Amino acid sequence: MVKKQNIILKPQTIRPLRFTIIFLIILSIFAMFIASTIESIWGETGNTAIIPIEGVISDGQGLSVGSADEVLKFLNDANENPKVEAIILKINSPGGTAVASEEIARAIAKSDKLTVAWIREVGASGGYWVASSADVIVASPLSITGSIGVIGSYLDFSEFLEEYNVSYQRLVSGEFKDMGTPFKELTPAERLYLEKTLDEMRDYFVAEVATNRNLSFVQVDRLADGRIYLGSKAKELGLVDVLGNQQEVLQVIEDTLNITVTTYEYKRQPTVFNLLSGFNSKQGLIEGLQIKT
Repeated sequence: MVKKQNIILKPQTIRPLRFTIIFLIILSIFAMFIASTIESIWGETGNTAIIPIEGVISDGQGLSVGSADEVLKFLNDANENPKVEAIILKINSPGGTAVASEEIARAIAKSDKLTVAWIREVGASGGYWVASSADVIVASPLSITGSIGVIGSYLDFSEFLEEYNVSYQRLVSGEFKDMGTPFKELTPAERLYLEKTLDEMRDYFVAEVATNRNLSFVQVDRLADGRIYLGSKAKELGLVDVLGNQQEVLQVIEDTLNITVTTYEYKRQPTVFNLLSGFNSKQGLIEGLQIKT
């Protein structure tokens, strides 16, 4: 009969093992960085850059390819690349924060390259704001567009707290300082103030789309009640230029620039930092008021 032996790792053994694990983690991060750098230097070929804008458009670094920092970085790189003659914005986004949407839209509008927004499935709210700043918008007839407007929302736990005899102790330096906290209902004054603020943001959104699309404020204002439009309807309303998919996108570029299109697509290289920051960005979803386009 073979006797079992218990293996006990001594401190002298654990320390080198721990060092090895840490070294391998650092090495893997460094390898991803090098791979990303090499791809950015030698991997880009073609006269047309494809920049994906997917998921919720947000500021900073998150997991989504709709991160404003990431998209702006791609745009800047494509604009500085002398080989690039056109940029395709491949949009599949329901919108996001107003600031991030405006930052991306402004950067697209300033580009000296031909910019084509391609709404394959969804380009609504902030996603449409971004698309509107391109020189041409191509959308699938069955895509979802429009939804021009602003939403402000928060979870209200006030009745839940009351039911369990939990009180909210309010200590503020001003009447509106804790406006939108989930632990109390909005006062009439707070609700009025918030609705006025959302209306101002909505009017700014409408004005930007009107400018980008060469439409009057009144024309866009009539469409800006928050409703969505199929791509086919959006074309009738002047919100979209061409109906189609990738083939039509490439055809627009070839006809406009008289070139044969060759493409390359920017892809995010996720790092440990991205994963951690993406996790952290999900904290605070119930902390207070969320305003999005």
